[in-house]
Parts: sequence; structure tokens; C-alpha cells
Amino acid sequence: MNPLLISGNELEVDDVVAVAENGRAVALSPSALPKIEQARAAVERFVAEGRVVYGITTGFGRFKDKIITPDQVKQLQVNLVRSHAVGVGTELPQAVVRAMLLVRANTLAKGHSGVRPEVIYLLIEALNRGVHPCIPSQGSLGASGDLAPLAHMTLALIGEGEAIYTGERLDGRAALSRAGLTPLELQAKEGLALLNGTTMMVGMGALLVRRAINLLLTADTAACLSLEALNGTDRAFDARVHAVRPHPRQMDDAAFLRAIISGSELLRGHGSLNVQDPYTLRCVPQVHGAIRDAIAYLQWVITIELNAVNDNPIIFVDEVTGEADVISAGNFHGEPIALAMDYAALSLTELGNMSERRVARLVDADSNGGVLPMFLTRHGGLESGLMMAQYTAASLASENKVLAHPASADSIPSSANVEDHVSMGATAARQAWQILDNVEQIIAIELLCAAQGVDFRRQQGERMGWGTAAAYDLIRQRVPFLEEDTFLAPHMAAVRQLVADGTIKEAVETRLEAGT
Repeated sequence: MNPLLISGNELEVDDVVAVAENGRAVALSPSALPKIEQARAAVERFVAEGRVVYGITTGFGRFKDKIITPDQVKQLQVNLVRSHAVGVGTELPQAVVRAMLLVRANTLAKGHSGVRPEVIYLLIEALNRGVHPCIPSQGSLGASGDLAPLAHMTLALIGEGEAIYTGERLDGRAALSRAGLTPLELQAKEGLALLNGTTMMVGMGALLVRRAINLLLTADTAACLSLEALNGTDRAFDARVHAVRPHPRQMDDAAFLRAIISGSELLRGHGSLNVQDPYTLRCVPQVHGAIRDAIAYLQWVITIELNAVNDNPIIFVDEVTGEADVISAGNFHGEPIALAMDYAALSLTELGNMSERRVARLVDADSNGGVLPMFLTRHGGLESGLMMAQYTAASLASENKVLAHPASADSIPSSANVEDHVSMGATAARQAWQILDNVEQIIAIELLCAAQGVDFRRQQGERMGWGTAAAYDLIRQRVPFLEEDTFLAPHMAAVRQLVADGTIKEAVETRLEAGT
């Protein structure tokens, strides 16, 4: 595969996934070099002229009025990186670190940050050669951007801090050296340009969008498998119902559900006296469609931010006259991402709530009208069956309700009250990430229970739906029908893996394409 060319203008969510998770190589587009070099020349002129420019010839934050002399500008940038590397907590996953390296390189490639091309080349080569800075996950206020996480990233690039290379934890200089790279010697503005931006929350956001889309389509499949296990009806998915309440993604979701369940012989006939199902079966298009809206909004916000200049100050060079202007502003403020992340977190919480309630119905004979045995076991009393699987789903769903508290509703002043409102966008991203982790497990539990339920109902080999059959076959390749009580955790983990890596989603989509 050809390297991904970055210029600051065309980066997409799927590009981030390809680089961060699948190792696609990256290169700087030659078309980006003129603007990068023009902005760099402007920075050097500011220093030579002694012009007062925030973060170039002044200190930072409350020290914005402290003038820095030309012989101190390099040390200023090194001091910034060292003093801001104050992150704590568990370290970010490798995929998130890679996403951050890519996102920062793309931001700087727009040519408004004033860094030398060498800075961008080092970010790119760290990616291509597998040098992954060790970055703690906590410490960002989301304005001025993700300062602490990016300081740890940059520390490794200047030969300090720590990084992982070929699976080994090394000091930054050793990691770079083994990869054949030389530590960066920061020049004027470059430390600030590397630290000041929404990179962590955007990198996490891009990966979260792709995971969430996968999870949404897998949750649709789980709902349909539960519908079959519970002898439900697909009547509520009728296109006419959704056409008269024309939310686009509600209609899309209903169409996808109809395709998944098409051809099933396990559904209840339309002539039954039981004319409607419980809400978590009947209202899947309405709820899942609304969740699709939230994730689509997050993708829209993230895609804009991937190709945005979000550091401070911003340098503008007139392409005709060559005159440069520099503006101190607030593009580092993570409010757009924070609000979108909180919205996504709330929506994913609802996805888990719906799934957990279907699990509860699957394992409760009193709730499902005796369609399925209590706790999905033949020998209730002597055996507990899948009783405890629902406990875990309930625990995770309840935890999500705590995590769904909007991080963006909070703010706390910093830098001696100069930076008096912050977004908490990184916290919103971490909370959404944890919620998504939890919901992947809840959906896996539903799939496990629904497959067990289908086996109880499929007495004469009744045909399953096009999509549900594909999911069921995958599950049964990993987990057998549970004839007796067994160690459940490994089975839950096996189905979770099918959910998380997109295997179920891809199998269902492939089956549907073949069916049409």
C-alpha cells in the first residue's frame, strides 16, 4: 500500500485507523512544504526583530508578559516541554499514541504553526519506524489543548522521557537511536506548536468513531438475534412506520434490521394475539437510529478537527506580499470535541441499556412468557445457567450511567486564572472510551445469551435470518451450546473479541451482500 500523504487538509477517520491500528506508512505531501517554510521564516523574523509574540518571545500562561531574549528562545521551548510533562494514570494504548503522532503531524503540515519541516518529518518517522512515546492518560484540561499528554509525546522526541520500541521500554534517546533517528533540537515556537492542541482527544475520537460504528451495527445484529430467540415480530420494522417519522438514521436502521432478519422462520406470525413486543425489541430503530445520529455528529466534528489548526498563536503569511501576521486566539479550546464526546458517551450508554434489558428478558422465563427456560438452562436449580452473565451486563450498564455524566459541564481555572475556562475534552474522550469498552462486553453477553436461546427454540432446524445466521455461525465456532454449568468468563471473552474486532459486523455485511 502506498504511504498516506498528509498535507493538513484531507485526513479522514479511516486514515487514522489505517495508520494507528494497521500500520500504514505516512509521508508529508510536497505540496505542503511552501506554506510550512513561509510560516517558519516568519517565526525567525519575529525573533530577529525582537517582536513581542506570545510563546516565541514571551513566557506562557500567566507569564505572557515576561519577555524572552533571543539567546533564550530555544531553552524556553525545552523548558516548556519538561515542565508540562506532568501526566499521571495508566498509559494510553499504542493505537492512541500512533493516532496522536499522525494528528499532530497533519496539524503542523497546514503551515500555520511555524515549525521547521524537520519537526513534521520526525513525527512521521516515529510512526513509520514504530517509536511510541509513553503517554499517561490523565492530566489534560482540554484547553490549552492536551498540554500534558503532548508534553510526554514531545519529551520522547527530544530524547528525554520514555518510549516503546520493538516491545521494549527505553529512554527517549535510546528508542530514537535504535530506530535510526536523531532527537529533535527544538527551535523557537516548536515546543509550543507540538504541545498546544486537541491532539489526544481527536486521536481517541477518530478511533472511537470507527469502533462505535462497528458496535452499532453489531448491536443491531444482537437485537435481531434476541428477537428470534424471544419469538418476536419484525412488524415494527416496516418501512412505512419509519417513513412517517422520517429521521434519516432511524429509517436506515430499520432497513438494516429488516435485512438482518430477512427470511427468518423463528419470528412470530402476524396473526398472533401477541400484537407487539417490549420496547427494547420494538423500538430498536428509534433508539439505535438516534444513537447513529450522535456518532455521525461526532464523526463530523472529528473530521473537521483532524484538518484544523488548533495551536496558538497562529501565523498567517500573505501569499502575494509575503507579509506575516500572528494572532493569539483560542483554537486549542476543546469544547467542540468535548460536547460531541459527551453526546457520544450518553448515546453509547443507551445502547448498553437497551442490550442489558434484552439480556434480562432472555434469561427470565417470567418476562419472556416461558418462550425460553429460566436462565437458559435445562436443569434450573441444580444449575444456574446464564444467570450471572446478566449480572455482569447490569453492572456495566450501571457503571456507564456514572461515566455518562458530561465532562464538558465542568470547568476549573488554571494558570493563575488566565486560562479561566477549560473544556475537559480529554476527560470526555476517556469516559466515552470506557463506556464503549463496557458496551462491547454487554453486546457480547447479549449475543451469547441470544445464541443459547435460539438453540432452545430451533427444534426442527428452522431457518434463521440472513444476517443473524452469519452471527450465530461465528459464535458457535467459538462457543458451544452450554449443556451444563461451565466457566463462563472465557466464553464471554471469546464473543467479546468477535464484537470488538468487527468480525461479526463484517460477516453479517458479507452475508447480506451475498443474499442480494
